[in-house]
Amino acid sequence: MSAQWYDGNISIPGCDKNMPGTIMAMGRLNRPSIMIYGGTIKPAHFNGRTFDIVNANQSYGEYISGAISDEQRMDVIRNACPGAGACGGMYTANTMASAIETMGMTLPYSSSTPAEDPLKLDECRIAGKYVLDLLKMDLKPRDIITTKSLRNAMVMVMALGGSTNSILHLIAIARSVGLELTLDDFQKVSDKTPLLADLKPSGRYVMEDLHKVGGTPAVIRHLLELGLLDGDCMTVTGKTVAENAKLFPALADGQQVIRPLLNPIKKTGHIQILYGNLAPEGSVAKITGKEGLYFSGPALVFEGEEAMIATISENPRSFKGKVVVIRGEGPKGAPGMPEMLTPTSAIVGAGLGKEVALLTDGRFSGASHGFVIG
Repeated sequence: MSAQWYDGNISIPGCDKNMPGTIMAMGRLNRPSIMIYGGTIKPAHFNGRTFDIVNANQSYGEYISGAISDEQRMDVIRNACPGAGACGGMYTANTMASAIETMGMTLPYSSSTPAEDPLKLDECRIAGKYVLDLLKMDLKPRDIITTKSLRNAMVMVMALGGSTNSILHLIAIARSVGLELTLDDFQKVSDKTPLLADLKPSGRYVMEDLHKVGGTPAVIRHLLELGLLDGDCMTVTGKTVAENAKLFPALADGQQVIRPLLNPIKKTGHIQILYGNLAPEGSVAKITGKEGLYFSGPALVFEGEEAMIATISENPRSFKGKVVVIRGEGPKGAPGMPEMLTPTSAIVGAGLGKEVALLTDGRFSGASHGFVIG
């Protein structure tokens, strides 16, 4: 954009890393910009079952534990992705899309409209009008991405049970506009924000289900009514968060995707920042409540995820009651701090989700769940 002297920008990223990367670039350039999320995938339906990509990931653990045959595993893998779109649960892509919409950098419904829904094409068509309006108003990313709007994004992550990767991405987005977020900021928000969404990986529903009952705008409206969001933050529509919310319907009556405040899945956020002798500068735990709050067991230490996968493949039951430690997966050691999705999927798929804890210096996928700290 700088080389060509473009006046404005519409970007259409579609997955975990390119969404925050796009927003970071918009923040650095600070020219009128809109992000359009490529959209979520629809769930798969096969042999009377409804499933998604996480079922494919966990099928290996089911196979090595003897719960399913290799043929059944391949059926899941072949049918888990029925079309276009990012992974369907509240994994990293849908987490970041929801956070960015709440932050104000996308049009309403961008984060919940499925990739193959005709409304996604409509969104692309009207984005041109909105970016021209932004140019006329001279409304730029740094007018929208503020300390308050970043806090709104954090609240949405906690309420929806979003990915721990959002911490890395939101900190990086803040830095791109000259602001600072810390691990402690996330803990403060988590302490005051209930987990309300019954979404995968820990829950029952996927993003398409949320869209059917009102989508992200309805969740924003709900959180505003609960006093959890700052409604005065500006958005790419040229209206504030609160002004946008008034234009869209509330969550559908009788829906079960988003819990009421008096009956949350967890009274505080699922993301917990932990400090201790293993992580003096802090670590991140994803505790939704189903795992319990305490785990004790002997450590089973591996130098890298490959060694762990080789061992669990031979004898998954030997992991029962253990605290699995995977080292050498940080920014330097791995290199690049990869996601430990394969280990967590193997553990959960093998039926050990409540009987094994996992510590690592790597990251976790948004699809990871269980008693995990990284």
